[in-house]
Amino acid sequence: MQRFTITEPFLDVKCGLSEGPFYEEANNTLRFVDIVKKHVWWVDLNKGPSSAKKIEYDIPFGVTANLSSSTDTFLFGGKHGIGMATRDSREYKYIERFWNEAEISRNYETIMRANDGVIDCHGRFWVGAMNDPAFTNGKFDPVGILFRLDTDGTLHRVLENVTIPNGMSFSLDDKTMYWTDTPTGNIYAFDYDASTGNISNQRVFWHTDLGGGPDGHAMDAEGNLWVAIWGGWKVVRVSPEGKVTAEIEVPTRCPTAVAFVGEDVYITSEEDPEAEKYPESAKWHGGVFKCHVGVKGRRLYDAKIASV
Repeated sequence: MQRFTITEPFLDVKCGLSEGPFYEEANNTLRFVDIVKKHVWWVDLNKGPSSAKKIEYDIPFGVTANLSSSTDTFLFGGKHGIGMATRDSREYKYIERFWNEAEISRNYETIMRANDGVIDCHGRFWVGAMNDPAFTNGKFDPVGILFRLDTDGTLHRVLENVTIPNGMSFSLDDKTMYWTDTPTGNIYAFDYDASTGNISNQRVFWHTDLGGGPDGHAMDAEGNLWVAIWGGWKVVRVSPEGKVTAEIEVPTRCPTAVAFVGEDVYITSEEDPEAEKYPESAKWHGGVFKCHVGVKGRRLYDAKIASV
């Protein structure tokens, strides 16, 4: 077991829910969102934490992605659907909305929102949607859906009746998709057909009993998943065989997601909902943390959507 310890945040920004860390390799910038406060943050890693800046939108973004066709805009999974936003402004537009008329009549445009997502090797955008706890008193019903936006701009419902659709990654050979439904404690594996975007043969890849739930994750260049354990004070490395082989101790209880920048990982976190019970967690909750782990992340892909 390899062990790492983080003692302080890279960014002490007190987000409500920092999520979706993403490395913009072209300009050496870390991008992440604050779902609760409706912010998108950027940090120039050449300049360091002092360069951190944010833009506030009128809807929350759960996840963002690069577009192969533009450096001035980025893709997002947002409150009501998938859209495109302009860098350095508050402008955005939806490409496809999530909900049908029956769901809108059941108030889904209010009580649901996007969460995590990923781009696959053909440029499709996968986004999970779930209950928005800001409008459900913190309750999560099994009404979540995993969506896939294809390169021709069509939106598909891939999995339904899930609770908190979370981290998504692909194996190094792009033949397996890994996906988290947090309350189950499981990361699931699927056979993945890159030519069609179809997934099949769902099975449990890894189940955690580490005192928290699996959240966002990232694949490294050796085929391991680095998984944030929400409520568990840690990020763990899970081998292709489903064994925990490394652990990063994080100085706040609720890490949410992981992104690679070179041989470093950046870890986002949530404001601790039990801060009075865990005052040591509250000191740096909502911050972004950094740890050198000695391995690079796997190649990530840009979105290729014909309609944008």
